[in-house]
Amino acid sequence: MIAQMRDIVAAELAPTATPDHPGGLAAALYAGRHVEFFTFGFADDATRRPVTPGTLFNLGSLRKPFEATLVALGTLRGELRLDNALPKYLPELTGDYVRRVTVGQLAAHSSGLMLPTDHPPWPNESFTQAQFISMLNAWTPQAGEAPGRQRVYSHAGYVLLQLVLERRYGTPIATLLEQRILRPLGMAATSVPERGPDNRAVMDAAWIQRVVQGYSDQGMAIGPPGNQQSYFDFPGTGQMFSSARDLGAFVAASVDGRSVDPHLREALRMTQHEVFRVDEKFGQAMAWENVRLPGVSIVDKPGGLNNASGYLGLVPARRIGIVLLANRSEYPHEIARYKILPALAHLVASHTG
Repeated sequence: MIAQMRDIVAAELAPTATPDHPGGLAAALYAGRHVEFFTFGFADDATRRPVTPGTLFNLGSLRKPFEATLVALGTLRGELRLDNALPKYLPELTGDYVRRVTVGQLAAHSSGLMLPTDHPPWPNESFTQAQFISMLNAWTPQAGEAPGRQRVYSHAGYVLLQLVLERRYGTPIATLLEQRILRPLGMAATSVPERGPDNRAVMDAAWIQRVVQGYSDQGMAIGPPGNQQSYFDFPGTGQMFSSARDLGAFVAASVDGRSVDPHLREALRMTQHEVFRVDEKFGQAMAWENVRLPGVSIVDKPGGLNNASGYLGLVPARRIGIVLLANRSEYPHEIARYKILPALAHLVASHTG
């Protein structure tokens, strides 16, 4: 059956990563208790450096499930509560609206917060932590929003969640992720580097050589390898970098987790549980989205920038997970949600009765 699954994945991915497309693609499939890798194209078109399972990609918003996992871990260990209002951890949040938002609402995008950094027209400037707090304190509902009453996807909400976690533990977010998730899962190639003055990830030369060059969907190179983008000018707000190999371990732990510490295993499950129903098809979990399709329920998270695209998809009932990482914008990741994962789930179901 694994050979059939490989054929399904390869047949769907190959047309999306031909020589006509800029950059390349790395994918990982977890099924049958092991990981299969698929690679296409180049990490850097100019040098024709091929994509490998160890190539490092900018994850964009694929970072969010990791921070959600930190929240779930803290909840399970009694270190924080989802229903705690934010001023418990950040007393400088005094605005009438933001002081009523809870940790759980941030994690599930139900806070209602939508800052200028969350939608076009995108700001030209970046914001210090003090400016960010001031923006949050001044924010007022635009269309009747109330904490917990709606699903509004918010990048700023996860930057605020980062600050909550850092304040609760007195530890930088990169260190929390390393100690609590990355090291226990053996994800040695995954990190949240600091951003240098040139908006490039601060990495040693050997690591930079593994990082992709990012491209627009039209093939224009955007930024140097290791390019990080943020509207926030304070530590920990750049993007995470990882490989298909490392993220294969993450999705394996997320749908299986036999060899994972019980607290971490339960935290990974907890992030996937729907906490806000959007409509009959979609629900919002902690960072993840729940998608109900005919015959299959999918838990997934897309992410993207103007020079990167990514996707994590899970079918927990069938212990299937998939990773897609592309070093170009606008990669058509919907094929995983609507074609690849349903086909794989159907195949597994037909073999298990």
